[in-house]
Amino acid sequence: MLQDPAPIQLTFLGGAGTVTGSKILLKTAKNQILIDCGLFQGLKQLRLLNWQKPAIKLEELDAIILTHGHLDHCGYLPVLVKNGFDGPIYATEPTRDVTRIILNDSARIQMEDAEEANRGGYSIHHPAKPLYNLDDVARTMPLFDTHNYGEWVIINEDFKFCFRNSGHILGSAIVELKCQGRTFLFSGDIGQRQPLLMDPPVRLREADYVIMESTYGDRLHSEISPYTELTEVVNHTYDKGGVLVIPSFAVERAQELLLLLNTLKEDKSIPPIPVYLDTPMGIDVSDLYLHYHDWHNLTRAECETMMRNVHIIRKFEHTQHVLDTHGPKIVIAGSGMVTGGRVLYYLERLLGDSKNTVLLVGFQAPGTRGSLLSSGADELKIHGAYYKVRAEVRQISSMSAHGDRDDLLWWLQSFKHTPLQVFLNHGEAQASEALRMEIKDKLKFPVTIAQMGETYYL
Repeated sequence: MLQDPAPIQLTFLGGAGTVTGSKILLKTAKNQILIDCGLFQGLKQLRLLNWQKPAIKLEELDAIILTHGHLDHCGYLPVLVKNGFDGPIYATEPTRDVTRIILNDSARIQMEDAEEANRGGYSIHHPAKPLYNLDDVARTMPLFDTHNYGEWVIINEDFKFCFRNSGHILGSAIVELKCQGRTFLFSGDIGQRQPLLMDPPVRLREADYVIMESTYGDRLHSEISPYTELTEVVNHTYDKGGVLVIPSFAVERAQELLLLLNTLKEDKSIPPIPVYLDTPMGIDVSDLYLHYHDWHNLTRAECETMMRNVHIIRKFEHTQHVLDTHGPKIVIAGSGMVTGGRVLYYLERLLGDSKNTVLLVGFQAPGTRGSLLSSGADELKIHGAYYKVRAEVRQISSMSAHGDRDDLLWWLQSFKHTPLQVFLNHGEAQASEALRMEIKDKLKFPVTIAQMGETYYL
């Protein structure tokens, strides 16, 4: 008599109850793979998880599949490689190149922060050390195995998968995976129905299990055009005679901002204010848009327009020159959640003046400086010192690379048959719960909120 196969195990090692550290382990009796390998960011108790021993037997891990190249989905890769993982890392080609940029930047920031903490003596660790360095990143990149959308890849007798466009950032993907006769969909991060730069997310018709993000499951994006919102903020800051500082994600958000600002200048909707792009990572990613012209909805001319009339700041010493330049200006600088990068140096100088504006243009994870600013903090700790927040803080949501509640429901509504189970991850508790109720009431799908560290037997 044939025995039933052992149940498939689905374990959430990150990105459950939070939007950072995405890691999902899928395991059969013989094989196991990891979908995404993200770094924890934000709250200290989350960041400390990055330093724990990996909760995976790396010698038994067959492969890693990346949905996209954001740090919360790829930033832990060098740690696994450093600890002995040497299997394939599957991704789209643009995701591989975005990940290289993101990881190198992450390593540099960690190394610089450790050096600065040691010089300033404000770290409790003696000496402070980076989680990983540039050498660790260099050992990680040769493991990448790239594939196009719609191309089926056989990993072993248990797993085969293909990538589908998720509409989130350049090269981002939904993972459609077959395992023992069942279909799994790992959404990664799902874009809006009408993204500015990307093609819309692909809607799929069949799935037994859906593992789906819920970042904005409790809210709707503004219906006001991002052109309108950005015009108002720019002109308001210009009228005050101040500087507009925009902490920006290097991938997709910086490129959207450049395109919007150039369009507004050409339309004469805003004055001819100098725009500075002070994020080496954002500059490198912008170059990828020209190289991967089939992976987004911009023409070559629009890509070139994106970089027109923008002052490119690559070297840190030039940041000081921008700071010393008087008069209104717009500065786009990393990082998007104000967790590190060049934007910190602008905020040290500019936060204390009410003429200036800080514009937040993306999701701000709890515990990040961006989250503190959005919630009205009156001071901010940067490089071991506290700075008063007198600058005006504004936020617009219409530029988000994440779909809102209605976008996520729209994506789920495409299934011909009810899935056996929907798991919600990559969301704060209130966002996941709100989306769970919407799915349960409107779609009648069985839905569970994934719990960190819990294994589900399927």
